Amino acid sequence: MPEVSKKIKGEVTISPEILVEIKNVTDFRKKIKTFFEKRVTEVLEIILGGAVSLDASDIHIEPQEEETKMRIRIDGLLQDVLFFNKKIYENLLSRIKLLSGIKLNITDRPQDGRFSIVCEKPELAESSLYAKRHMRIGPIEIRASTLPAEYGESIVLRILNPKSLIDMEALGLRKDLLEIFKEEIKKPNGMIIVTGPTGSGKTTTLYAFLKKIQKPEIKIITIEDPIEYHLEGISQTQVDPVHGYDFANGLKSIMRQDPDVILVGEIRDLETASIALQAALTGHLVLTTLHTNDAAGTIARLQALGEKAVNIAPAINIAIAQRLVRKVCKNCSKLEKPPGQILEKLKRELKRISKTIKVPRAVGCPDCNFTGYRGRIGIFETFLVDDEMEKFILTSPSISALREKAIKKGMVTMYQDGLMKVLEGITTIEEVERVTGE
Repeated sequence: MPEVSKKIKGEVTISPEILVEIKNVTDFRKKIKTFFEKRVTEVLEIILGGAVSLDASDIHIEPQEEETKMRIRIDGLLQDVLFFNKKIYENLLSRIKLLSGIKLNITDRPQDGRFSIVCEKPELAESSLYAKRHMRIGPIEIRASTLPAEYGESIVLRILNPKSLIDMEALGLRKDLLEIFKEEIKKPNGMIIVTGPTGSGKTTTLYAFLKKIQKPEIKIITIEDPIEYHLEGISQTQVDPVHGYDFANGLKSIMRQDPDVILVGEIRDLETASIALQAALTGHLVLTTLHTNDAAGTIARLQALGEKAVNIAPAINIAIAQRLVRKVCKNCSKLEKPPGQILEKLKRELKRISKTIKVPRAVGCPDCNFTGYRGRIGIFETFLVDDEMEKFILTSPSISALREKAIKKGMVTMYQDGLMKVLEGITTIEEVERVTGE
């Protein structure tokens, strides 16, 4: 297990001018180069400020044989920023370790730590509006991870920006799904499971649910690894496997706190699954995540962990699968008549399609770092567990059989949901197919 620093050890203050000046990766690259001859604290300030300004989710600093490469992940995809020499890398590594509470003299095993970044109070000038938009939500937490590699320690800085804590209406849900979700989160008991791979927005969706149901008369407790968002008015706890505090042990303790709603960051083992399902069956609303490829895989995954269908079927209220697709840049995208092949796909999946439809094409400009995309939105598929579906689950169906049953009962697949967003001019069919693998 990597060593974990429990407390936020350090803080980096970012000048609001950085957030104003850096609007694309080219600006970012130029700004860092001008600071390379200055102190390492200033270089790190530019790196962090630029990544926040570009809405990056993480920063990767990767030592190679001759030099070190830095990349940032924007909208789910890594982009090269620049290369720098070994001396700058070593200075940055030491500074990051010091800020994060990571041991400087340990280089042969992984370590984890964290620190926060804040922005100096921006002036009231119009030029600082961009900085105000980013920083009025409070400090941004940085999760630092070091990993021994061939030519040094690889560094990943994960940016947990509070502005990612959004409302349900901003998730990208169709109107019918939004209404279904609003009804489901009103229920006093049962389980809501959100599935998908790492980085698909599962936690963001669950916190959007918590924001909607949070009120003084409801006790909400979360157990996570790590705590990604901080929400006032709820109790949050973080697992610590090194000291024996895992999801299963934490969940047992939570049950003694008389909660109404429980968020379990992830179901990873049979014990956690069993306790969570029992909680859902005994008067608690349980929100959780699971790693599966689609909504239909939820039941099979729980059974693979060792849970019985007789416990799963009555506990689950709804299973949701999601992915994040990039949205076309509003400044440079073009609406065009789709080629015959794409038109056929749209007709096959969505049936009634007008012959005069137009779909967006990603072009690329400085505002979107020449990718043609800026920002992301969710695509979803979901099935409700009603009496008929509960009886079907009790037969332990295969994933394909459950998926077929859910579609017959009206489930819109993620691919179809993505194609609807293509017709709405939000994304491209190429992006939907990249993400869904269709």
